[in-house]
Amino acid sequence: HAIDVTASDWGVEAGALFDGVVSFNMIHIAPFAAATGLFAGAGRVLKRGGVLFLYGPFARAGVHTAPSNEAFDASLKSRDGRWGVRDLEHDLAPLAQKNAFVREAIVAMPANNLCVVFRKQ
Repeated sequence: HAIDVTASDWGVEAGALFDGVVSFNMIHIAPFAAATGLFAGAGRVLKRGGVLFLYGPFARAGVHTAPSNEAFDASLKSRDGRWGVRDLEHDLAPLAQKNAFVREAIVAMPANNLCVVFRKQ
């Protein structure tokens, strides 16, 4: 079912723990509160060792990974100032740390996207 990642209740049974949470092409076309909520919610519902898997365009340490991602970021921000390509180190690393995740892998994908794997500690 659809989940409002910004909600404190994801509609799962109390005490249920999952092996993984997957998010494709979401955090760049949503306010940053969605990324914050995704990490917080995944931190609540994943068991220790569980995986948070993200796919989409990302910046790295303040730099876009490709000119097309920079143009895409500008396009997103022109449509809604709360949207934009998120930076793995500046935006997501603090969320990961706050919610007991460590970044385990980054895999380059077609169209200048990345798969990013975070594991709950």
